[in-house]
This record gives sequence, structure tokens and C-alpha cells, in this order.
Amino acid sequence: MTPQIDPIVDIKQFNSEVAEELIRLLDWWAEKMPDSEHGGFYGRIDSFGKLYPKADKAIILNSRILWSFSAAGNLIPSERYRQLADRAFTYICQYFVDEQEGGVYWMLNHLGEVVQSRKQVYAQAFTIYAFAEYYLYTDNDEALDAALGIFDLLEQHSLDTTHDGYFEAFGRDWRPITDLRLSDKDANEAKTMNTHLHVLEAYTTLFRVSNNERVGAALKRLVKCFLDRFVDANTGHLHLFFDEHWVLKSDIVSYGHDIEASWLLMEAVELLDDPSLLKQAEDLALKLAKVTLSEGVDEDGAICNETQEDGVLDTDKHWWPQAEAVVGFWNAWQLSKEEAYQEVAWNTWGYIKQSIIDEEHGEWHWGRTADHQLMDKQNKAGPWKAPYHNSRMCIEMIKRTLIIS
Repeated sequence: MTPQIDPIVDIKQFNSEVAEELIRLLDWWAEKMPDSEHGGFYGRIDSFGKLYPKADKAIILNSRILWSFSAAGNLIPSERYRQLADRAFTYICQYFVDEQEGGVYWMLNHLGEVVQSRKQVYAQAFTIYAFAEYYLYTDNDEALDAALGIFDLLEQHSLDTTHDGYFEAFGRDWRPITDLRLSDKDANEAKTMNTHLHVLEAYTTLFRVSNNERVGAALKRLVKCFLDRFVDANTGHLHLFFDEHWVLKSDIVSYGHDIEASWLLMEAVELLDDPSLLKQAEDLALKLAKVTLSEGVDEDGAICNETQEDGVLDTDKHWWPQAEAVVGFWNAWQLSKEEAYQEVAWNTWGYIKQSIIDEEHGEWHWGRTADHQLMDKQNKAGPWKAPYHNSRMCIEMIKRTLIIS
């Protein structure tokens, strides 16, 4: 387990600050996002705080809301968190779940009508993650059964039993489709690190709450996939895009994904009774943290976005890599006792406080450009902006700093 290490930062202050931020974040979502007319939650608030009540409703946003209030409720007793988690779970089950073909739809309109029925594996994984966390919070057997049901669908349709890994996307009926992209900026490839990472986190929580042997076996296979398929042994980075035969299709480096994977892999293997795998995962976690620290941390303490195909460093600072960097570097410090990791975690939190948290209107800004300008054309809440990364950072750091305090 986590060793006791003398800190070089004020741990009690760190704990207090992230605890306050967690409450502040979830208060914003509780006040701004519930759709009182059509149920569930609104689909969009822009960077200036304008609500779009007729915006489409994405499963990614809704499952992340469910996960966030459930995970927070597992840490802090709150009737309000329970009510919002129940609201999210009920809406997902009533409107997003495909009763005929199984799994969840990608997108609904504001009335709850299906507008995109594709079965993106990334979305199925987040629903498993949310349902499993909600089950841990509520002991609602319906949630666990639903999570295991989607797990079965992924193992039946998405798992590549010939070459390993999981295929990216399917039509509503789970048949292959030609456009596999998660978003416009992603490559149209059969297998992606990002989707595998979120299947990993989903299976980790599902295994924790179910102790299901099939889930445990799938989780171990996923960990090995990261060790054998995604890591570049020369650079220490994770590769992002592959075809169905694991032919590499991209040289982009995502620092946020590297540091996020470093601690999520450790969370997974700590549940598996495999000392050899644990040692390999520890080595990889520290390798990912080391290369992110050496290449991806800017002078202001923030994590840069990525290194692009042409080798140019994109020094934009998006909100979510900052959140993942705090946890990932803190995890590296706990593993290695190297003070540089603790210091950079603290410095990144300082950047978040100074430049990412929106003190005036609440929640977090999408990010800042290389010249420190706000990215104000992006959403404050929307399909790709939810309370998941930042609330999870707060929850993780509350737990990790309490161990030491």
C-alpha cells in the first residue's frame, strides 16, 4: 500500500483546499445543470455561463455526472449528492439505455429522443464506470446488473479475440461501421489508447464492487495490453492510434493521457493478485511520470497539451491534463519518494487555482492558450466538459493526503 513519506509541502493545506474545491464544483453542477422541465440534466452551458436548454444531451456528460455525484457521495455524506446521483441514474436508464439492442445511445435531444444511436465503446465504458460507482454508493442491484450487462456486451462484440484489444465503435445493432471516430479531432482507427484506458478504469471499479472472475480476467488482460501494446519502450510515451492489427497510425504524444494512465494502471493492478504485474505497472507508472515531467511540464507549472505529428510542442493548457497531473505526479511521489514529483503536483495545483478555476462564475475554464488567453469558445459544461476529471482529482487527493496527514 501507499508508504508513509515525509512531505515537502503543506499536506493539511492541500487536503483542505481540494476538499473545498470539490464541494464548490459539485455545488455549481447541482445548481446549474438539472433540467427541471424535461428531466435529467441540460446539455450545454458555454464559457460565458449562458445556458442552452435545447442542447442535445450526451451519454458522456450524463454518465460522468452520475459517476461524480456517486463518488463524492461515497466520500462525503450528502442527501443532495444522493438525490442528484439518483436523478442521473434514473434518466440514463429511462432514456439512454437501448432496451432492444443493449448498451447506451451516444446522443439524445433535449426531449430525450435518440438522435445518435451508435455504440461507441468509450461511452459504454463510462456507463459501466458510473453504474459501478453508483452501486457502491447505493447498493442498488439494478445498477450492478446493468454494469455487468454492458460488460458482457463489450466482451461479446468489442473484444478482439484474435489480436487482442477492443474495437472502437459499432452501429446500434453492434455491427461494424466505417466512421469509428470518438470526435472530429480523433483518427478514424480501429483501436485507440484512450478508449482502452477508459475501459480499464471501468473494469477496475466493476471488479472492485463485483469480484466477478470474468471481469478480473478482462482487467488483467487490459493491463497486459498497456504493457505490451501501447507503451513505446524507447520514448516512455503511450501510442494513441492503431489499426485492427496493431499497426501504429500516429506519432502524437498526449501528456495528459500519459500521466492519467500512470495512476489508473496502478489502481487496476492493486486489485489483482499478481506481484509480477504489480512490479511492471509500478515501473511503467514511474516511466510515464518521468517523461511527462521532463517533456510536458511548462515553466508555469502546468502540463502542456501534446506533441504533434510534426514534433511541435503544443503548449496550450487544457483543464483536464492539469487535474490528471496532480494525481499522477502525487502517485509517482508515493511510489518513488522522489520530491520532484510531489513538488510538481503542488505546482500544478497552484496553476489550476490561479489560471483554470473560474472564481467569478464557478467551475473551471476549458483552458488557456500558449499566451495565457482563455479558451472562451469552449463549453463550461457539455459533451466533453463534465465534473469528472476535476472532481475525481479532488476526491483522489482528499484520500491520498488523508493517508499522510
